[in-house]
Amino acid sequence: MAAEPPPSLSYRTTGSTCLHPLSELLGIPLDQVNFVACQLFALCAAFWFRSYLSPGKTSPDVRHAFATIFGIYFVIFCFGWYSVHLFVLVLMCYGIMVTASASNIHRPLMIVTQKITTLAFQVHDGLGRKAEDLSTEQYRLAVKAKPSFLEYVSYLLNFMSVIAGPCNNFKEYIAFIEGRHTHMKLLEVNWKGKGFHSLPEPSPTGAVIHKLCMTLVSLLLFLTLTKTFPVTCLADDWFVHKANFLTRLCYLYVVMQASKPKYYFAWTLADAVNNAAGFGFSGVDKNGNFCWDLLSNLNIWKIETATSFKMYLENWNIQTATWLKRVCYERVPWHPTVLTFILSALWHGVYPGYYFTFLTGILVTLAARTVRNNYRHYFLSSKALKVVYDIVTWAVTQLAVSYTVAPFVMLAVEPTISLYKSMYFYLHIISLLIILFLPIKPQAHNQRRPQTLNSVKKKID
Repeated sequence: MAAEPPPSLSYRTTGSTCLHPLSELLGIPLDQVNFVACQLFALCAAFWFRSYLSPGKTSPDVRHAFATIFGIYFVIFCFGWYSVHLFVLVLMCYGIMVTASASNIHRPLMIVTQKITTLAFQVHDGLGRKAEDLSTEQYRLAVKAKPSFLEYVSYLLNFMSVIAGPCNNFKEYIAFIEGRHTHMKLLEVNWKGKGFHSLPEPSPTGAVIHKLCMTLVSLLLFLTLTKTFPVTCLADDWFVHKANFLTRLCYLYVVMQASKPKYYFAWTLADAVNNAAGFGFSGVDKNGNFCWDLLSNLNIWKIETATSFKMYLENWNIQTATWLKRVCYERVPWHPTVLTFILSALWHGVYPGYYFTFLTGILVTLAARTVRNNYRHYFLSSKALKVVYDIVTWAVTQLAVSYTVAPFVMLAVEPTISLYKSMYFYLHIISLLIILFLPIKPQAHNQRRPQTLNSVKKKID
């Protein structure tokens, strides 16, 4: 459901907490200052990388080596000796990948995180499964040869995404390093019909400037709004014992809104770093504009205006949601929603709050789906009814998300139980009643199982 920014941007960090003049001035821990410094340095390196180590000026091996060396430096700078753990896992998993059979390569690599599991399944799809058994997307992303060691470490440890992500696909990263990334997307458009005699050269500069402006706004909100409404307020005696239910409901929403800027900051800056290096081009929109959102991790407007739990989740931490969909939701034989939420909780870590959030998320997702399938069609008969439906579902969605994610930022059991007691466990009770008593109708479009190439051929025949 949600992914925590790197430890260096979290209030719970216990690593580098020693005082520093800049840290003391800003009122934030030193490791958060290190994180921002690393990402800003990565942004500068990304511009230099695109200008002086472009595919036309140097070989893919040089680009791989530069990206890896700088990535390793950033990891050591941010995490110190803790980075040894990451390097050992990366090396061990490479050893497993080159020795394991193609049919089993995706199983032992599940002990590490997104990029390695993504690569593991894509190698499995490319070498261990028949093409006709793959979905169209799986076939497109399948890796048909095991990567070299340099390609592997560059993909995992490159300076653009080693600190804050986002996760990306191996084939797209290799295409970027080899200079085929933008051309592949541009070839999907008939440029001669638009009056072009050759392929245009999209520049990410405009997208980077826009994202840096969003980053600056998020940082200012993080330094002000987040400090004004800290999560610790939810454990105060006034909130738990004295405020009335409606006040608690509204205050919980405000506090959860105030907790978002750190995520907006970290993910938007990470996206800008990749774009500055020339990675993240997704094609041309219907208006002919170049789009640089291939690696975008969130859509702030759609998050804040979401009218369903599903819409909210689809636009929050997009790359993690895509990873969960590709390695779990589309592959497990039963209970995909439940198992995907459980995998997400395990991936995030061992804090009890994560499990409260994701177990609650299962109930809310199933309940929201049931209500939508039973009642939404009644509100589509007129524009006025649809507007009323959208307003009500927006309010319900925002309050439900606030209730669900509160344990994620509170982390511990005691404040979580205290919060939910003060809210009378209202969303848990309502969700259970909906699931138990409303009829479960099939979704209009079942998107869980993507069509395989084989099924498409059968329909054509």
